[in-house]
Amino acid sequence: MKSIMNLAMLSVVLAGAPVLAADTQALSPELQKLDVSVGHWQFHGETLATPFGKAGTWTWSEDCHWSGNRVFLVCSFTNDWSGKTVKSLVVDTYNNQDRAYWHYELFAVGATGKRPFVSRMTVTGNTWIEYGQGKAQGNKINERIVYRYASPTRVSVEIQVSRNGAYWITIDRGRGVKRR
Repeated sequence: MKSIMNLAMLSVVLAGAPVLAADTQALSPELQKLDVSVGHWQFHGETLATPFGKAGTWTWSEDCHWSGNRVFLVCSFTNDWSGKTVKSLVVDTYNNQDRAYWHYELFAVGATGKRPFVSRMTVTGNTWIEYGQGKAQGNKINERIVYRYASPTRVSVEIQVSRNGAYWITIDRGRGVKRR
């Protein structure tokens, strides 16, 4: 009877082993660079008065974790842009086929009519840059979001625009702190 009980307990433990292994699967060297973002972050910043918009303040609340297969960094955002709430889901990953980082963002609240934002992303040292295209004053414009990690718990962020892709104007600037 005791051996049957031990066998039953061993079966239960072994049945859970694949789940445990998936949770502890090592990240590829490329994905390890994204691991700094895991956790809960609070951002505070300002929108600068520029030809592209008026001055204001903003806050972001960001929660990031790895997908079950540890291939996708999944982040949910709740942002307040001077009183306007925007909620989104972000997925960042590395694609081995094209050897590039990718950023995908889906909007649920506050971004009426916005399509998902998909961009290539560079990760060099402690700097991440997401590249995109938008419109300003009826013209196409280049956009980028630049994150600079000062430490595993502190990051600065700038949102920049450019008409020609060479000269960039910062339109938003802020800082993030990892809370947990």
